[in-house]
Amino acid sequence: MAIWTLLHLLYFVLLSAALAPTLTTANPEGDALYALRRAVKDPENVLQSWDPTLVDPCTWFHVTCDGDNRVTRLDLGNAKLSGTLVPELGKLERLQYLELYMNDLVGSIPGELGGLNSLVSLDLYHNNLTGPIPASLSKLSNLKFLRLNGNRLTGRIPRELTKLKNLKILDVSNNDLCGTFPTSGAFSKFSEESFMNNTRLEGPELMGFVRYDTGGCK
Repeated sequence: MAIWTLLHLLYFVLLSAALAPTLTTANPEGDALYALRRAVKDPENVLQSWDPTLVDPCTWFHVTCDGDNRVTRLDLGNAKLSGTLVPELGKLERLQYLELYMNDLVGSIPGELGGLNSLVSLDLYHNNLTGPIPASLSKLSNLKFLRLNGNRLTGRIPRELTKLKNLKILDVSNNDLCGTFPTSGAFSKFSEESFMNNTRLEGPELMGFVRYDTGGCK
């Protein structure tokens, strides 16, 4: 009798172990978003519905999905979040809108965001982000809106960004960028207002002449 009871118990232990991943592990996109939740403080509990035990994150507030249950929008503007962005966001392959403006995010912009091939709008303005603008953002061929203003970004404006043929709105004002700003490619249509209030930014580059970017810019 004791042996039968022991075998019975062992069966249920093994069955529970086999079912555990199904019950507790979200899909890769849910994992990516939950990594963001872990990296930020959320005093208003706007992420309270972000439950990692669900099959996918499409029922979470502030998350929009398409018909295939793939994440297409993340709307967390003015949500009083603080903390850092996470490289896992680069796994949201169908993400079109990344709206994280007017929070208190710090740290750098992950270069992995350059892998978001479907991205149309990247709005990170009015945070406290530091470090350079990643050159990898030049891979976002569908990007139309890039607003990084009102942060503390440093370094040069990557010339690779001039390849963004679909870019309609650019704002990197009110940062600590240096060197000159491009005037070729997609940047030919942007006025100096897009770059204003960067005290170390010397002006537009002079095509065909010696450029202003001659050292002293980090």
